[in-house]
Amino acid sequence: MEKLLQYIWKHKIFPLAPLRTDKGEEVEVIDPGIQNTNAGPDFFNAKIKIGDTTWVGNVEVHRHASEWFQHGHDKDAAYNNVILHVTERADSPVTTAAGKPVPQLQLPIPEETLRQYQILKASDDYPRCHELIRNLSGFMVHSWMSALVYERLQTRSELVLQRLKQQNGDWEQAFFITLARNFGFGLNGDAFERWARRIPFQAIAKHRDSLFQTEAFFMGQAGLLDSDGMDREEREAALNDEYFLRLQKEYAYLRHKFELTPLPADSWRFMRTRPQNFPHIRLSQISRMYQEEKLNFSIIRDISDIDELRRKLQFQTSEYWETHFLFGYPSPHSIKRMGRGSIDLIIINTIIPTLFAYGRYLNDTRYQEQAVGLLEQLKPEENHIIRLWRQCGLEVQHAADSQALIQLKKEYCDRHECLRCRFGYEFLKSNKKQNNYGG
Repeated sequence: MEKLLQYIWKHKIFPLAPLRTDKGEEVEVIDPGIQNTNAGPDFFNAKIKIGDTTWVGNVEVHRHASEWFQHGHDKDAAYNNVILHVTERADSPVTTAAGKPVPQLQLPIPEETLRQYQILKASDDYPRCHELIRNLSGFMVHSWMSALVYERLQTRSELVLQRLKQQNGDWEQAFFITLARNFGFGLNGDAFERWARRIPFQAIAKHRDSLFQTEAFFMGQAGLLDSDGMDREEREAALNDEYFLRLQKEYAYLRHKFELTPLPADSWRFMRTRPQNFPHIRLSQISRMYQEEKLNFSIIRDISDIDELRRKLQFQTSEYWETHFLFGYPSPHSIKRMGRGSIDLIIINTIIPTLFAYGRYLNDTRYQEQAVGLLEQLKPEENHIIRLWRQCGLEVQHAADSQALIQLKKEYCDRHECLRCRFGYEFLKSNKKQNNYGG
């Protein structure tokens, strides 16, 4: 209820009758202030006229005035600059740590707003505000979707910046780790990231001119050349495979030379994984990408054309994997490249967040705009989240829209954060009683 009261204050859903403090002074809210989601008063820099005096300062909101003391605000100097205490029930006068009394405004929650809010919170439907969506203006929907896609890119780019810090500011390594993680396509994402963090880039760079040595390095560090970690049947097939034995021997040399520590062999998941996504296939593709230097951060940094990026991602496995999915198990011949859908997912999940992070790092909006521009060149993802929003009447034109709606689902709908959502705001606003409240 406190969040709902903050919402009412923020959007000025006030009674049409004059507002008055607990002492009877008339209150005019010129500016409710900027909502604070961190420690401290709930709203900063509000501008309020109380009686004949205009005040600029902070506002604190509680359902009951006595919560001021329960939360220790009367002993916290951070609340000395509170100019108004907004409460649903003024059951106690309040004072600051300096001993100064704080004016209080008793602000009831409108019954209709409360009813609509309870509908949103209690509904099991998704989206809960689906009845309203078709009636929203195109401008309002577009502005909220734009904000959501930037919010999602902000969140995802934060992971890239964390990797950058861990890699001592090396963009190539941070990009490689991000790329590797997304080669796991969800199921093996964690294993791929752990693997990438075990790659000593200075060491592997010395053998970059050989695809065979690169593949031995990568496969070995992934634990896939450890025959002792295989089950009996798999070990027997591998130890009778000439290519496996060559890779194993080469990795034993590299491991001794560079004092390498591989991942445990059981790090990888094969159940419910399509053979095209087996780690052997993806690692061979990454080996070729790395060895041929087709895709690194310095190359993709200034690409703004989606087809050019797709061409950069059109690398295939080494020759051995054209007839295998696992060591020692021949399969029909096929050139194993990533499909269009997988390539687009790599662009969405790796290249675009990295570009956005680079723009944040340099404080250069050109790279952020470039990232959004690439999203707008891609078709929207197709999943149950997007289908549900489409059924509500929302147009989903490109991947920027689908990313925005994924953000909306995960960060607002799933968390019941309807009060922070523009759609939720419109839902509540459209149903408030205009004869009793204004805004």
